[in-house]
Amino acid sequence: MKRTNYAGLIDEQYENQTVTLDGWVQKRRDLGGLIFIDLRDREGLVQLAFSDEISKDALAVAETVRSEYVIEVEGVVKRRAEGAINENLHSGKIEVQVSHIEVLAEAKTTPFLIEDGVDASDETRLKYRYLDLRRPEMQKNLRIRSKITAATHEFLDAAGFIDIETPYLAKSTPEGARDYLVPSRIYPGAFYALPQSPQLFKQLLMGAGFDRYYQVARAFRDEDLRGDRQPEFTQLDLETSFMNQEEIRELVGQWVAAVMKKTVDYDLNPEDIPVLTWEESMRRFGTDKPDMRFGMELQDLSELMADSEFGVFAKAIENGGMVKAIVVPGGADHYSRKEIDKLAQYVERFGAKGLAWLKVADGSVTGSIAKFLTEKSDALLQATGAKDGDLILFAADQENVVNPTLDALRRMTAEAMDLVDNSKWAFAWIIDWPLFEYQPEEDRWIAAHHPFTMPNEEDLPLMATTEGAHKAHAQSYDLVLNGYELGSGSIRIHRMDIQKQMLSALGFTPESADEAFGFLLEGMEYGFPPMGGIALGLDRLAMLLAGRDNIRDVIAFPKNSKATEPMTDAPTLVSKQQVEGDLGLTAPDYAHNDAPNLAEE
Repeated sequence: MKRTNYAGLIDEQYENQTVTLDGWVQKRRDLGGLIFIDLRDREGLVQLAFSDEISKDALAVAETVRSEYVIEVEGVVKRRAEGAINENLHSGKIEVQVSHIEVLAEAKTTPFLIEDGVDASDETRLKYRYLDLRRPEMQKNLRIRSKITAATHEFLDAAGFIDIETPYLAKSTPEGARDYLVPSRIYPGAFYALPQSPQLFKQLLMGAGFDRYYQVARAFRDEDLRGDRQPEFTQLDLETSFMNQEEIRELVGQWVAAVMKKTVDYDLNPEDIPVLTWEESMRRFGTDKPDMRFGMELQDLSELMADSEFGVFAKAIENGGMVKAIVVPGGADHYSRKEIDKLAQYVERFGAKGLAWLKVADGSVTGSIAKFLTEKSDALLQATGAKDGDLILFAADQENVVNPTLDALRRMTAEAMDLVDNSKWAFAWIIDWPLFEYQPEEDRWIAAHHPFTMPNEEDLPLMATTEGAHKAHAQSYDLVLNGYELGSGSIRIHRMDIQKQMLSALGFTPESADEAFGFLLEGMEYGFPPMGGIALGLDRLAMLLAGRDNIRDVIAFPKNSKATEPMTDAPTLVSKQQVEGDLGLTAPDYAHNDAPNLAEE
């Protein structure tokens, strides 16, 4: 037999037609002489009917099948009885009366049910990922991802972009995160690095004259994991020549609109995407990736509280810090003192030493610090717009503590109070970033994006000195959706003098710069065009469009939070023979001939 249709697409238009279907047994119901089987494939379910009147042989086989058996059936499509219609299924008005059935594969009892909302641990789902991926919601997630890539290829092909692959085995260069290293067998002791991004290659492609490049690229970063981060991920990578940042943002906005339309049937006007400077975003939301689906913006109260009787506020301002607050609508009744203490404990991770708060009732404020603000309460309510029943949460410290503290509180309280409109798609462009940022843990300056970002034209004179360069801003732009960074891009440096100044400001000597980036620097001496581009996280976009909160749900075979893969047990130890013989390296102590799996160690 040859399959004629997908099971989940059969409906009343096929009535009285003979069809051949393949799939998995979702459920079997034996009514004695009459058996119903729900057949599942990637498109959904269809009900199969078996009886003596249709086929005794088929009925006999149907009595032997169990859940997750793989079967092939042939039968005639018939309308269901009026009382048996299932409006929740595309095929709910029909059934297939089976005259022939063949069992293609039997199945053991699965460790969890193959259905949505399954009650199984993440580790179990990852260990049996091939079963987890059978579930309808997981099938839907990966199809959304497929639609994104299909729409991407269609849009960029039409826009004149050329799809070019770049190497996976490349040179290790200092670009931020730790590299994944691959030892060379031919050159013992030498290593390739898996690319953190195709950044250098795409700039070289611009120098080669391919003025519109794109790639759905794999990238690898050895960094700590979280819900929206994996060690290997996929990004839409594109680069252009002779376009300024406004033109690139316009192009990317059109791409996003095309993807949104073809993936979730949402009409987005790219011109409606707001553009915020980095300073404005930090001031209003405390973050460079603001969730703009709700209000609760940060209010700067430093001027009002400069002479406050509350010592914590006054001291913070005296020490060059600030006082900011958010207003939680209706939060006074929702948050008890105990719940507020939990919030205070949570924000300790951002360096906050406590959490001051007030509740508003009958036009005045109450709370532990209210007695210190008696003379300022009216001005405070006017400045914040707080009303009866609202909760005011304060942060007083240096800016690098205040902003992340209130950003976290804003997101947490809005979610808890059901203030986030999950039907919204809130895009934003964040532009005019600082060129550098200081890392206190490492006591050094790093590039806010990467070492090849062009400064703003008006800031070019600052690049003459290291101290001045650290005050410069970049021709960079990030695309944000619902509080997640979707993509990061910039105009690139194409002039040798500026590139050398940039690397010098990052602490590179001429010798170390040549060691790391000599091939790029030499290329610039042969006439590089003005260029710019962007890398957009395909996994993260798929996660958001699928309505999920973890990118593992849109990746076929992801790693867990420990960067291991439970299904194959990767990473694993390898034998001394493989390390010393095949790779020509000195085997570490843990390598031995048995090479047990690392997860068991």
